[in-house]
Amino acid sequence: MQREIPAIEIADVWASYDGGKSFAVRGVTLDVAKGEFLALIGTSGSGKTTLLKLINRLVEPARGVVAVEGKDAADLDPVQLRRRIGYVFQGVGLFPHLSVGENIAVTLRLLGWEKAAAARRVGEMLDLVRLPQELASRMPATLSGGQGQRVGVARALAAHPRIVLMDEPFGAVDPITRDALARDYRALHEKLGLTTVMVTHDVLEAVLLADRIAVLEGGELVEHGATEDLLAHPKHASVRELMAMPQRQAERVRALSAASGSP
Repeated sequence: MQREIPAIEIADVWASYDGGKSFAVRGVTLDVAKGEFLALIGTSGSGKTTLLKLINRLVEPARGVVAVEGKDAADLDPVQLRRRIGYVFQGVGLFPHLSVGENIAVTLRLLGWEKAAAARRVGEMLDLVRLPQELASRMPATLSGGQGQRVGVARALAAHPRIVLMDEPFGAVDPITRDALARDYRALHEKLGLTTVMVTHDVLEAVLLADRIAVLEGGELVEHGATEDLLAHPKHASVRELMAMPQRQAERVRALSAASGSP
């Protein structure tokens, strides 16, 4: 039986920002299956964001191969590659001089969509991310943090990408908004059949959203596996410590609730 080609293949990849004197990513090999939601976790400086940027060539590997949908990314035009991969990051990065609708349509305009078709797509995307249609004419500065982040997701999904990269996408909003955004995005991931790779420092967020988790440390891939397997049977002490955090948090909440008499 022929093996299905993964959406993303990372094979013995190294990445450096100083010409090889030191490495932010060190010999990472990792596949992401089509339709999978993968979370990259680890402490600050572990290489999570660098690994994410290697996928769409915002960072070039010093050695090793990154393949996207079966093709070596090094052989693909980087601009065209990025236009077919959605990208969402903390702080959104909306263009302040463009309206919400124009921000959502940026990639569509670059791809040559006709104005009427782009306008229809903007309306569809506002509905998809549960924002009112009248926001299309508003400027980014008038939006709340949660609205801005939803516009960022709409922009990333507008051109029908099959792969979406997310770098701390919900970290700049309050906890209630963050929870709603995360749940809504996971629903979109399922509905649209996306392949998602998300960087997060929040282990609980990774556990609740991801099908599989990869743990990085010092630029190396320490361990990866299905979320439930990593929770139940982590092999490395550092991974065990990370994966115990959600349970410890839940136990503290239960203890506080019990002490206060809350249900």
